[in-house]
Amino acid sequence: MNFADPIDEAAEREQQMIEVALANRPKPTIEFTGKCHFCEETISKGSYCDTFCRDDHEKELWAQRQRRVA
Repeated sequence: MNFADPIDEAAEREQQMIEVALANRPKPTIEFTGKCHFCEETISKGSYCDTFCRDDHEKELWAQRQRRVA
């Protein structure tokens, strides 16, 4: 990588770090079960019956992770 401008080189390195981080992130573990993962209502696709259930479940999971830290 030969860049005339140090800013261009920094931008390229930043993009590489982002790509590496995305490639190494943990994969989601939620599988399709036919039921909403929060309220257990029957669904035909996806993991949640609506955005409210998804948001509430994410908040609950976040709260559980915070309790483990303390």
